[in-house]
Amino acid sequence: VGWLRGDGGDEGSLAAMARQTRLVLDCVGPYRFFGEPVIKACVENGASCIDISGEPQFLAGMYLKYNEKAAEKGVYVIGSCGFDSIPADMGVLYTRDKLKGTLTAVESFLTVKSGPEGSCIHDGTWKSAVYGLSDQDNLKKLRKQIGYTPVPVVGAKLKRRGLVFYSQEFKEYSIPFMGSDVSVVKRSQRYLHTQLQETPVQYAAYANVGGLGSVMKLMLAGILFLLLVKFSFGRKLLIKYPEFFSAGRFSKKGPTQKQMDETSFTMTFFGEGYSEGQDPQKGKPNVKICTQVKGPEPGYIATPIAMVQAAVALLEDAACLPAQGGVYSPGAAFSKTKLIDRLNKRGMEFSVISKPEV
Repeated sequence: VGWLRGDGGDEGSLAAMARQTRLVLDCVGPYRFFGEPVIKACVENGASCIDISGEPQFLAGMYLKYNEKAAEKGVYVIGSCGFDSIPADMGVLYTRDKLKGTLTAVESFLTVKSGPEGSCIHDGTWKSAVYGLSDQDNLKKLRKQIGYTPVPVVGAKLKRRGLVFYSQEFKEYSIPFMGSDVSVVKRSQRYLHTQLQETPVQYAAYANVGGLGSVMKLMLAGILFLLLVKFSFGRKLLIKYPEFFSAGRFSKKGPTQKQMDETSFTMTFFGEGYSEGQDPQKGKPNVKICTQVKGPEPGYIATPIAMVQAAVALLEDAACLPAQGGVYSPGAAFSKTKLIDRLNKRGMEFSVISKPEV
């Protein structure tokens, strides 16, 4: 296999790389600093691009700047094709397809299991969170510029759970999932509703965190993080000492091989809706379903699986992609492809846990 050298700081080398391929897989983050030059080179030179960004500001900004240009060129720019947010986005679509009726709401719960040495994430993800949370005002401005149309609520409105709550389903405490899953799924549902006239699904994402001791540690770390991220000196401290401020969850070294081998994830989806023949606009939901997506260590094993299989789907299922190029979320781009089948064969398992019950 030959090598094409593309220097992120050299537009000419990126353009030369993009001209020689149909598809670029961009793995270099934080994307707010390194992502746009790659997308720009791809769009201008006729190559599609897939990345694994979980940064809502970057994703919104790239849609605003490159959606029309990508459509003109007939290329696809698809973000969030890693653990953020393939399991969530495709998991909602899988749940919808397995329900005989109309799915109107889904809650997902993420559980990450690790061995005796625990789990760890590289500080690149930590940096993305630091910069992202310090720039929330810009995200609001971007979304206002895009002018997203509100996604209609079909069926009973999904009630949001608290900031910390005891999950009866898992017998442990849970918190809202802080990643990009909710915003990515919402983008997909908006596209599928406005472009394909599909019923939009309400979505909420949570993460299971264990017992009361774990909750207290997370709350203390979270409060400290939110205080420091508001100030320049605080952000410098957070970035310089990720291991200390994250209670060991992030480090500059990343996980060891043993940690990766002993870590896995399960994302459980609880869906509700209306059985065939029932009008979702009338009455309460009368059917439920539970599905799961299970896979290996999220950041360094599941993410490459998701990204590579998304790339294969883009190349081999081209006839099933949206008719027009553009900037898409995974669910919008791959809803009609065989991506879920491909993921199942590579160790990311989608399954129905309980069949729909009326």
